[in-house]
Amino acid sequence: MRILSSHDVINALPYDKLIAQLPARLRQATQSPQRTVHAWPHEASLLLMPAWTDTIGGVKIVNVTPGNAARGLAAVTASYIVIDALTGEHLALLDGGELTARRTAAVAAVAATRLAIDDARKLLLVGSGRIASELAFAYRAVRDIREVEIFSPTHANAERLAHHLCGHGFAARACDNLEAGVKAADIIACATLSSTPLIHGEWLTAGQHVALIGGFTHDMREADDMAMRRATVWVDSRAALYESGDLSGPIARGAMKAEDIAGTLAELCALGAALGRDEEITLFKSVGDAAQDLAAAGIALG
Repeated sequence: MRILSSHDVINALPYDKLIAQLPARLRQATQSPQRTVHAWPHEASLLLMPAWTDTIGGVKIVNVTPGNAARGLAAVTASYIVIDALTGEHLALLDGGELTARRTAAVAAVAATRLAIDDARKLLLVGSGRIASELAFAYRAVRDIREVEIFSPTHANAERLAHHLCGHGFAARACDNLEAGVKAADIIACATLSSTPLIHGEWLTAGQHVALIGGFTHDMREADDMAMRRATVWVDSRAALYESGDLSGPIARGAMKAEDIAGTLAELCALGAALGRDEEITLFKSVGDAAQDLAAAGIALG
């Protein structure tokens, strides 16, 4: 069995390579049953995410522990096992945390290549954790991102991420006023575990692109009903309609309809750049999909 450490996954999946190869793989026929989410002790969650094609499969085991932020630890811990679909042999074990972070950021960037305006320069990160720390690099692979603001309830964490990004060529700073940060940004990317809406529709204007990446349960919200109603919404998979509070809530209240969703990421990849993105607010809602993990793992293994 091959074992790819975090360092190995980073080397195998540079963002330019990952973003270039993901679209074709995401359009392949892949079985990815709805993930199972189990309550875990200490208000945490355990997720099991399998996916397979005729030749290869995989399963990710994920622990999501919101309390780790206060411990100075990553909120997401994961391992990924790659399986031969014919023999059932376990072929490889990959660091699932690194795989998750990089494929999540890359998927957001793939969506942005088609939904964000061509001259997007300013990025607002809402959140300062593991996924947020990757997003600026992924977006820079597809847009000329120069300025990055970071908003976090814990200001010290925003400052820490800003310092890190400055060391990698970004003009980065902590954001103290979320409304002002949203209004000034070309791309707004949320990677939080928030249970209350952070992005308000009244702050948004045509030409902006919003990515909601963190919430994956009914109880999580990163944008309010007005934001969801005003935007042209794309999802990484149809599962987002009933897994994500950002969609299931507004749909249940009649603020929007399931039929309002423009399409999935695979459909977006087939279409190329979305028309009218300069004249509308575009929004990409991601809950994570096992097919994405399998695609990224396949790229990493070559």
